[in-house]
This record gives sequence, C-alpha cells and structure tokens, in this order.
Amino acid sequence: MATPNPGVIRQYWSLTKPRVVALIVFTAVIGMFLAVPGLPPLREAALGTLGIWLAAASAAAINQILDARIDARMARTSWRPLVAGTLTMRQALVFALVLAAASMLLLALGVNQVTAWLTFASLIGYAVVYTRFLKRATPQNIVIGGIAGAAPPLLGWSAVTGMQGEWDWAHALLLVLIIFAWTPPHFWALAIFRREDYARALVPMLPVTHGVEYTRWQILLYTVLLVIATVLPWATHMSGLFYLGGALVLGAVFLWYAWKLLDPPDEFFAMRAFRYSIVYLMALFGFLLLDHWLLPFLQPAPAMEFAPTA
Repeated sequence: MATPNPGVIRQYWSLTKPRVVALIVFTAVIGMFLAVPGLPPLREAALGTLGIWLAAASAAAINQILDARIDARMARTSWRPLVAGTLTMRQALVFALVLAAASMLLLALGVNQVTAWLTFASLIGYAVVYTRFLKRATPQNIVIGGIAGAAPPLLGWSAVTGMQGEWDWAHALLLVLIIFAWTPPHFWALAIFRREDYARALVPMLPVTHGVEYTRWQILLYTVLLVIATVLPWATHMSGLFYLGGALVLGAVFLWYAWKLLDPPDEFFAMRAFRYSIVYLMALFGFLLLDHWLLPFLQPAPAMEFAPTA
C-alpha cells in the first residue's frame, strides 16, 4: 500500500490557508463558549468546530482556484500550489468539493440544520460572491464581502444553541458586527503595503482606485466605527466591565495605529498595523471569553436580609 507523499499533503494543506482558517475557527469557538453559561455541550462543540473548519478550508481552496490568475501576478501569492503547478485545478476542485460536502453532512446530521444553512451561505458568500464577483468589480469589495467573512461567531453560536434563545440572534450578530467593522481596516492596511501587487493583478483595491491617502482616512473612519461597535456588548449587558476595559485599551492602540498611518514613519508601518489588527481581534475575543467566565464571580453578593420573626 502506497504511503501519502508528505510534499503533496503539504500542498493540499496550504490550499486551505491554515493561518486564515485558524483565526476563523478561533472566533467561531469563542462564539460557542459565549452562547451558553459554563462549557458548551461537547458533542455539538466538537462537531461544530470540525464542520466550520471544513467549510472554511473548502472556501479557501475555492478562493485559490478562482484567483489563480491573480495569484500568479502577485509576489505575495506566487508560491501557491496552483500557481507553482504542484497541484492541478482538477485536484484542487475535487479536494474543495469533498471538504464542502463533508462539512455540510457533518453539520446537518451531527449539529443542526440552522448551522448547516448558515455555514453554506457563508461559504458561498466568500468563495463565490466575494472571490468571483465583488473582488474584481468594486473597491468596496472588502466591505460588502466582509459580511460572509464576519459570520464565524454566528456559526459557532448556532452550533450549540440552534438559535432558539430569545437573545441568541441579537448577541451573535453583535459579534458579527465587530468582525464586519474590523475587516476593512485590517485588509486595507495590507492593501496599502501590497498596492503594487494589486495594481499589477488588476484588482480594484481601494489604494489602487482611490489612492493611499484616501485609504488611510477610510482606515481611521472604520477603526472609529470598530471601537464603537466593541462597546455594544457591554452596553447591551452581554458583557461586563472586564471586557469593556480590555476592548477600550485594545481599541486605543488600534486608533493610534490608524492615526499614525496618516503620516507613517516608513513604508512598512502599514504592515505593522495589519499585523496588530490580527492580534487585536484575537485579544478582543479573548477578553469576551474571560469576561463571560468571570462575570458571575464579579457580581456583587446580594445584601443580607433579615426576616422578621413571628
């Protein structure tokens, strides 16, 4: 029996964009923990995590299939398997479809129908609507397409609740809103640094179509909106003061990066802002989780009451 070639396995693994997918799954898992008091049910959490990972990996592979021409023109992506020829389009397509089918079956049969449909909509939104149409059509591609990319916390929340609770949709969509507002400053910082790549590939990213200075102001605007959005979990009593403090500190640093980016000290500063945005999102969701677990212990004890004796 032939053993799998480690080199081929690595190529398939890179097709799934593992670092990007790891951040997606991380926010989905945090959504699971925030959805219920204590620990989420093990079966739904485990199968939900696997199903969401499979769908995200499939979407990443489809993205590389549809973007192969663009990737070949960009230094940042010229090493990818389909560009380098280490995998064929047929191999990649079969791989992506198998992952997608496995994800849908697992979520529909092992988790719940709501999560399966939401995950399917997210997969199509990113892999097809964003990659095939929006990315090539408008400099607002990141803003509009960000709706699909912001869905993972909703998927995680749905996996353990089925969205049956009174506040499930409202609270889960707050998490979606945060990632939706985070997406433009995150990607536009990268686009500023890689604008020559995008111009060469004929991708109408904002720095290419409207210039770097305009994009810097848009980054600042969306960062302000992001900071406002991150206050909403506290304002709606979904989270407590511990989270609020962490969110405000993290947001202040993000605002500093956005403000400094208006007159950066060097060309690489946009990349530093991009990298901080990743740390920011992970830390923010970490504060949400810690606050969720700590909040019951931080509530003041009820005042002692004395009942009159008969």
